[in-house]
Amino acid sequence: QVHLVESGGGLVQAGGSLRLSCAASGRTFSGYHMGWFRQAPGKERDFVAAINWTGGMTDYADSAKGRFTIFRDNAKNTVYLQMNSLKPEDTAVYYCAAADGSFGRVALGAMDYWGEGTRVTVSS
Repeated sequence: QVHLVESGGGLVQAGGSLRLSCAASGRTFSGYHMGWFRQAPGKERDFVAAINWTGGMTDYADSAKGRFTIFRDNAKNTVYLQMNSLKPEDTAVYYCAAADGSFGRVALGAMDYWGEGTRVTVSS
């Protein structure tokens, strides 16, 4: 079992930045690929970014490319999402999740463990 807790959400103006954190506990964090997802009001949960277990591979949704950066610190059992140039359409609840096996599972949302989410609101 892996327990995930997100933090760092909040209210920010358009053009601003936020850094989300996801702290993991339980089974060996470094053995899991990690992903960030988001769910806007009235919409389905979408993939945002992924990072493999070593941190050497990343993947991003088109909406995140060039603005968001995912990175991890296995010594701290934490994965981060640095979000810059935020837009009102980035407003959502952001979730982190963990998956073992194929890295390709992450972009498909086929995750084994999910956090409870942290809310991000971007005002115009």
